Amino acid sequence: MARKTTVIGFSVSPEMAEEYQKLAEQEKTTKSELFRRMIECYKADRGEEEFFKLQRKMARQSGKDDMLSEKEIERIVFEDR
Repeated sequence: MARKTTVIGFSVSPEMAEEYQKLAEQEKTTKSELFRRMIECYKADRGEEEFFKLQRKMARQSGKDDMLSEKEIERIVFEDR
């Protein structure tokens, strides 16, 4: 049966490794699961940053000084489609 996971390796300082181990223990989870959660949080944070970047860009293009609402962004993005 083929393995469904891949082992990855990387180096961190001993202090960070200890902190990571303690965090996994505090969360009552494995280090692997903690890493998966961290990746999901990172991806969500990146998506949020991209949204705000787009929001600032659209505000500049529309001539407004303040941030646009999600509805205003959707309108601008989809009005030409």
